[in-house]
Amino acid sequence: MTKTVLIVDDSAMMRKMLGETLRAAGFAVVEGANGSDGLVQLDRQPVQMVITDFNMPRMNGPALIRRIRERPDYRFTPILVLTTETEDARKQEGKAAGATGWMVKPFDPPRLVQIVNRLLP
Repeated sequence: MTKTVLIVDDSAMMRKMLGETLRAAGFAVVEGANGSDGLVQLDRQPVQMVITDFNMPRMNGPALIRRIRERPDYRFTPILVLTTETEDARKQEGKAAGATGWMVKPFDPPRLVQIVNRLLP
């Protein structure tokens, strides 16, 4: 069965690059332009993993992660934060919200696929 990954990032170019990388590795991809849009996408279709940016308009990454974790079906879903943020305080904020992992942009496509495969059994 094909696993579906939700990509949430306010950069259309970043969503495109992530989507192409994941589709080439055999994943289905759903996209959200911000945290609020990401939640709408979750209502439309179940996903097995979420990759989200940290800084976004309308709802940032930590707020999105908290909202996802409130949903019983997504309490244990892997959530990877992909961001330009490198400060430990930001990483702690993401972890406290419920993020599974953290990756800094720009991303290395083979490394991203390796991490996704490791987080998605």
